Amino acid sequence: MTPTAQQLVRAVLGAAAIAGLAMSASAQQSPAVPPLTAFFQPAADAPTTPDADGFIRRWLLLEPVVKPNPTNTVFTGSYVRAALNPGTFPGQFGTVPRDGQTVEAGGTLRWHALDSRLWDVKLFNFAQALGKPKYGVVFWAVTVIDSPREMRNVRMAVGSNAASIWWLNGEETATLFDDRRMVMDDVLSDRVTLKKGRNLVYGAVINGPGLSDFCLRFVDEDGRPIRDLRIDVK
Repeated sequence: MTPTAQQLVRAVLGAAAIAGLAMSASAQQSPAVPPLTAFFQPAADAPTTPDADGFIRRWLLLEPVVKPNPTNTVFTGSYVRAALNPGTFPGQFGTVPRDGQTVEAGGTLRWHALDSRLWDVKLFNFAQALGKPKYGVVFWAVTVIDSPREMRNVRMAVGSNAASIWWLNGEETATLFDDRRMVMDDVLSDRVTLKKGRNLVYGAVINGPGLSDFCLRFVDEDGRPIRDLRIDVK
């Protein structure tokens, strides 16, 4: 039986609809990966300052170090301290890496000097955009804070997903253990002193499955964000 013109049109339209559904399903299964520029921009040559809420956005970030963790429930204090300590830092702890510098840690990893576009630093998206492992990893972050004067009795306020440890001028300052979501000011350190001039902040974030990010700022005795700081990565 010879198909009518109407039947042919219906067949063509049906095939087009099926193809469209297939393309839609494929797009849903493989969403486009946002580029690094959606969350970061290269750190400028000139120093920057904290944002209006005091959050530090300029960081040197190391491409993730593979550390298999099938679940975040293992992130007890003892586990995190063993995984994140100065001895596990891939390089010389207490120095400032250079943008583009490479280290060997289960492969060749590169440091990136970046300004976060958001108040929280999107580590998952950093790794994803570079085509690096996103799960079961450790991220290292370093920044340099130039204080215009000595500031006593300030606190480091940190949030991270998942666990993390933070150091100020080589001293362990804030610890975030267990499986946790990133919450602003989740942990306040004991009172610390920002020296007049150069201060070095180190951080290490460990993650199993799921997203990973962090935020950090300094607050005064009344909990107000400290904004008159200069931030650089040199």
